[in-house]
Amino acid sequence: MKERIEYELAIIFNKGYSPYFLVVGDLLDYAKKNGILTTIRGSVAGSLVTYLIGITNVNPIEYKLPFERFLNPFRPSPPDIDMDFADNRRDEMIEYAKKKYGEDHVAQIGTFGTMMAKGAVRDVARALAYPYSVGDRLSKMIPLGSQGMPMTIDHALEIVPELKEAYKTEKDTKEIIDFGEKNGRMRKAHLRACRRGGYITQASLRICPPPA
Repeated sequence: MKERIEYELAIIFNKGYSPYFLVVGDLLDYAKKNGILTTIRGSVAGSLVTYLIGITNVNPIEYKLPFERFLNPFRPSPPDIDMDFADNRRDEMIEYAKKKYGEDHVAQIGTFGTMMAKGAVRDVARALAYPYSVGDRLSKMIPLGSQGMPMTIDHALEIVPELKEAYKTEKDTKEIIDFGEKNGRMRKAHLRACRRGGYITQASLRICPPPA
């Protein structure tokens, strides 16, 4: 067990994620001390360190849960610890975070869902009132992407000769693909705002105009 703890701590420390774990632990500690119902979900259950400091309540050794699914030396993206708080007391958690870490270090989260290439051409074709067979044919020309590398329409045009030829010679295909690329990327959007989630940063947050 000592070896497992040292292994996890080395990865967390070397990747610079120690402050993140400490903030998560602090938020959960505040929630528990103030009777705010909370729970953790996701692959973080595979971490023995989070179990020992009270972030999770499942012993990964007992259930043979791997730490590497949550975090490993080769993972390029930061870990994500999903925290859920009681709906009627989320505002208290956000106010606590603002007071503890500063209002200019806490931001609300806006999220949006995007259409993948295959779904995009189907949706655009349907929206433009084309027969189902038109969108279905184009969708089947687009190959699947790989993990972490979703297929895009632009890339599909580069690697699929049949799709490229159809784009050049067929007016309907060109319209669907052009519309899908320019207007079909965002499928749904919602503001997580003060009802859903927040983000705490080490540096102060500033809203800046896009570069010229």
